[in-house]
Amino acid sequence: MPRSLASFLALCLMLLGFALPAAAFETRARAAWVYDLTTGTVLMDKNAETPLPPASMSKLMTLNMLFEALRDGRVTLDTRFSVSTRAKNMGGSTMFLNETDRPTVEELIQGIIVLSGNDACVVVAEGLAGTEDNFARLMNDRAKVLGLDNSTFANASGWPNPGQRMSVHDLGRLAVRFITEFPEYYGYFGQHEFPYDNRAPQNRYNRNPLLKLGIGADGLKTGHTEEAGYGLVGSATQGTRRIVFVISGLGTDAERAQESERIVNWAFRQFAEKPVAEKGHEFARAQVWMGDQTEVGLVAAEDVSVLLPGSQLEGVTGEVVYTGPFEAPITQGDTLADLVIKREGLPEAHIPLVADRSVARGGLAPRLRTAFLVLKDKLEGQTGLAVSE
Repeated sequence: MPRSLASFLALCLMLLGFALPAAAFETRARAAWVYDLTTGTVLMDKNAETPLPPASMSKLMTLNMLFEALRDGRVTLDTRFSVSTRAKNMGGSTMFLNETDRPTVEELIQGIIVLSGNDACVVVAEGLAGTEDNFARLMNDRAKVLGLDNSTFANASGWPNPGQRMSVHDLGRLAVRFITEFPEYYGYFGQHEFPYDNRAPQNRYNRNPLLKLGIGADGLKTGHTEEAGYGLVGSATQGTRRIVFVISGLGTDAERAQESERIVNWAFRQFAEKPVAEKGHEFARAQVWMGDQTEVGLVAAEDVSVLLPGSQLEGVTGEVVYTGPFEAPITQGDTLADLVIKREGLPEAHIPLVADRSVARGGLAPRLRTAFLVLKDKLEGQTGLAVSE
């Protein structure tokens, strides 16, 4: 018989304490994407799939190509690249490279992240692909593989070009990729300054306004052009949680700094990760056909935690959803059902539930019993029902 798990989940969460209501957040950014990496929860999505001018935030894709080359062994951090006249003549933010320089890959990484060097980006592009045009084609090919469906590239630096577009979601995907797949290089994004050869003492500081605020920020990249406005791809950790966010289209440098800090504070203060159940907790039992047992328990495969808005800590509801009955054999640990938890203003949380035991295929008696039940259910029109408990 269907039954609600609301009372059980509400009781679990009420025992954990309360928080202030999660206030609705209205960002001034043209586009924004905020993601709780720890729980895989999207907290904000405003025009997140719209391709927009990314400015220097698209340098993240150039860095991705370089990190992949490091991972594949095509270059090392000590590999030196030559500097072309074209690279030297790049305008905008710069490392102040010239044709006599032979910067290492590590210096170029720091020059791109900390100094936002357009010249460094061209050096990387030419060093990996021969020309920047070839590199842009490789960037586009790689973007398709990575699922960056709303991104196109015409250059390595983010220099204004109608063919240079990225969505804030795609930028966020790259940030998550760096954190999860290239942790050995992620520390460069939190570097406060890089006085390359002391060539421009006033241009040695990281432009990320959050790094010095003591709120757990440790990356990633700013961007600004007249067309794009002011933007930031950022990440921060507090306690056991990490968030990633992207904002674009702010009007001033100060507005970008304020909005970034507001988003970080909102994401950490208005949501909390709360435990729901321990590994092995049984949420429901399901009928088994053709087995040496007639039921199997549906249990949590691991400790269950969900991210919740503070306003919902008293009234969480959930359902166990599956299509049953299940036919034996069943192996302990097989995923059989979902625990679906509804959250205010957030996507539903889907938590897999697994079989608590193995159920072998039964002998003659279970098969006869199953045949009878199948016939009965067919007559009643109930075979293969999706079940919510």
